Amino acid sequence: SYYTHRVIEDPEWSLTTVPHLTELCLQHIVHNFEKNPILDCLLPEHQRKVLDRLSTGLPLAVTANLISDEDYWKRCCTDRWQVCDISNYGDSWKRMFFERHLENILKCFIPNTTDPNQVLELIPLCKDYVWKLEVDQFLPPVKVDQKEERDDISDTGSDFGLGEVSVHHYDLGVLITALPHLEELHLTYGVKDCGMNFEWNLFNFTHQDCCNLAVAVKMCHNLKVFKLTRSKVDDDKSRLLVRNLLDHPCLVELNLSHNLIRDKGARAVGKLISRSRLETLDLCNNQIRHLGAQALARALAENSTLTSLNLRLNCVEDEGGEAIGRALLTNTTLKSIHLGSNNLSEPTAALFSQVLAQNTTLTSINFSCNHLGLDGGKQLLDGLADNKALTEFDLRLAEVGQETEYLIHQIVWANREAARLGSLQHPPTKPL
Repeated sequence: SYYTHRVIEDPEWSLTTVPHLTELCLQHIVHNFEKNPILDCLLPEHQRKVLDRLSTGLPLAVTANLISDEDYWKRCCTDRWQVCDISNYGDSWKRMFFERHLENILKCFIPNTTDPNQVLELIPLCKDYVWKLEVDQFLPPVKVDQKEERDDISDTGSDFGLGEVSVHHYDLGVLITALPHLEELHLTYGVKDCGMNFEWNLFNFTHQDCCNLAVAVKMCHNLKVFKLTRSKVDDDKSRLLVRNLLDHPCLVELNLSHNLIRDKGARAVGKLISRSRLETLDLCNNQIRHLGAQALARALAENSTLTSLNLRLNCVEDEGGEAIGRALLTNTTLKSIHLGSNNLSEPTAALFSQVLAQNTTLTSINFSCNHLGLDGGKQLLDGLADNKALTEFDLRLAEVGQETEYLIHQIVWANREAARLGSLQHPPTKPL
């Protein structure tokens, strides 16, 4: 009886009504979007449905210049990266996607191995959406016979540059000169996470690399921020870069921190200060001594645009510190200066006491990790007696004495509170 009463059912049968013809058409458009990207001719409500269903894996040649919807590009970003903060990308998801996508390609590009068309074909797709590039890795070419070369070159030879091989990196010239909106360029020539494969040659910013980059930056007329850090930039390379940055129409921030720049390079940067519109200069952790600091001071004395100067972790000593102090007796634009860890002592503090008494522009000074001494601290305290402008003064590990440091902190705190209350009473007016 069981076999005679069984019921045969369609497992896919349901009570769901047949979709509307419009819905079927939209499904067809979504499924065939790569071959036939119909979007502009749809009604707004239909466009929304199509965009919400499109795959984030569609070729950029199809989507780049056709889709401007931020929700779609948000899905593209969140599907690809775990951390997505669009505040660093002008609050634009599309800009974030193309900047990070291009950065990833550059970080993985291997000269003589990777097809250059990977970058060239991307230029017309991303050029209208890239404003900033941050590339913290450049891979060198693959060596033909690593074992043979390792036998010929000792570790000691590499340390002294005797084993430098021609390992020029990807030339950014064609790319960045084709990006009309590029305003910020942050570069580091090195290899991340190399592990046990570490070799000094992986971190060579060669002379040819420098020539290529210098020419490219010169042609990038809208560039406002240029950072080249942790790349072994020495005097010769810094002079070459500066030569191509002189009279740059837009550059306002230069960061050459954590390099190998000495006095000759600092003198070149001094010329740049005099012939550019620089507002921020960072030379932290180089090898600048008093001659280089004196050259920077001469430029600073006549400069009217620079507002921030960072010389932390150099060795300008008192000859350089005093020269900078004398420059600040006439300079009326610099607001922040960092001279931490520069082997400064009481003579520099004595001169900066005069600066504090006369200069009404400086709002931030950092003397941390120096040897100013108790007398130097007292002189700085005397100079601050009538100062109403300074709102930050870092004297940690400067050996000025706990009581003096406390009294200076009280004065600076009072100035900061007065500035805060003043800003509340007279908020800045927005331009019409």
